[in-house]
Amino acid sequence: MRADIDVDTLLKVVLLLAVVWLVLEILGEILGALAFIFAPLSGIIGLVLIILIILYLLDRI
Repeated sequence: MRADIDVDTLLKVVLLLAVVWLVLEILGEILGALAFIFAPLSGIIGLVLIILIILYLLDRI
């Protein structure tokens, strides 16, 4: 006994899964590019945060 599912419904499900997979691939590439761009800035951002905290503790801000 097989499940009652139409071919159209099955094709819609497969199409939806393919679209979701494609969107996830695109988002992964975008996030990878952003990580590549901001990777050198992570040290500078950390240094700026440390300087801001020190200035705050010394009441210079």
